[in-house]
Amino acid sequence: MSEKKLEEHLGTGRRKTAVSSVRMRPGTGKIDVNGRSFESYFHSEMQRKTILAPLELIDGLGKYDLIIRAKGGGIEGQTIATRLGISRALVKQNETLRSNFKDLGYLTRDPRKRERKKYGLKGARKSFQFSKR
Repeated sequence: MSEKKLEEHLGTGRRKTAVSSVRMRPGTGKIDVNGRSFESYFHSEMQRKTILAPLELIDGLGKYDLIIRAKGGGIEGQTIATRLGISRALVKQNETLRSNFKDLGYLTRDPRKRERKKYGLKGARKSFQFSKR
């Protein structure tokens, strides 16, 4: 009983506090996000286009099944994190795509984070109103 192992590529993407783990395997184009369908999780057409941009670039829209686990952050942060995860998984599969994705910024991790609140202040930088008298 030798069961053939499915060829699977993993990619992890992060943005702010959002983390997205992408499992990519050859298939029919089925996309599962946190146990829900792709359209029901990402409502906006713009978000769906952003996520699928790396696949559109290589004409692989109907060729891969994606299992995406996204957590933390907001829906927009999860969108960018998922795009990074898909790009990394595609580069693991085919190293020649790296230069194309790098030029388009698909492999760049956005380093910006929320600045922490400081003591004695209202927020990260905003202070309480000053009153002389």
